[in-house]
Amino acid sequence: MQHTERTAQPDWAQAVKVPVVITLYFWLIKIMATTVGETAADYLAVDLHFGLVATTVVMTVLFLGVLTAQMRASRYIPWLYWLTVTLISVVGTLVTDNLSDQLGMPLPVSALLFALALAATFAGWWASERTLSIHSIDTRKREAFYWAAILFTFALGTAGGDLAAERLQLGYAMSAVLFGGAIALTAAAYYALKASAVTTFWIAYILTRPLGATFGDWLSKPGSEGGLGLGTMGTSALFLAAIMLLVVYLTKTRRDTNPAV
Repeated sequence: MQHTERTAQPDWAQAVKVPVVITLYFWLIKIMATTVGETAADYLAVDLHFGLVATTVVMTVLFLGVLTAQMRASRYIPWLYWLTVTLISVVGTLVTDNLSDQLGMPLPVSALLFALALAATFAGWWASERTLSIHSIDTRKREAFYWAAILFTFALGTAGGDLAAERLQLGYAMSAVLFGGAIALTAAAYYALKASAVTTFWIAYILTRPLGATFGDWLSKPGSEGGLGLGTMGTSALFLAAIMLLVVYLTKTRRDTNPAV
């Protein structure tokens, strides 16, 4: 879904702290970042034996440091923005895993909890700013609402993906197809039915999380568990490299900041 909601003037483009133009590259990086969030969390906590709690503490501290740099930046910086997205993906996964594994919270309950938290964030954002458009992220308050919403979409997506693939026993591949189909329907609603750009953006953003998470599990899990057996380290490294290449490309071409490109 590629769109802008107002003419991008140079001064405005400088002020907005997120990509101005939502292109296919945006969605590709987003999905890969969600995949990394799933596989990297598993790699650190399980494969490297850091443990869930220690991994959560370290990654949360790292994320907060990067988020602080992102919030203090005066303009959109591709590498910093996407590093923040990737780290918040990891943290969102760990939050859900802690609720499930450490506290024993059932996946349907955690999914409902995060859905309510996301709805409350959107309600507060709308009440305060009268807009949920990502093209209006030009103040610190709006950016704070934005990152809170992003965190809850990742946590909700992790719970939803695990719920579909494991609790409902759809399997990782079938779950990825299910969420991919839902995203395709959302895109069709935007392009064919002229549905709200803001609404379809956020629906797609929420759905890409479980898509990326289930896709990551499918690639990394062994064949005995319904996966392809690439492992968490191999899957994480592959997608991190792809993200880096796309971010370098966007930095040089500015395709996500200039509607004319």
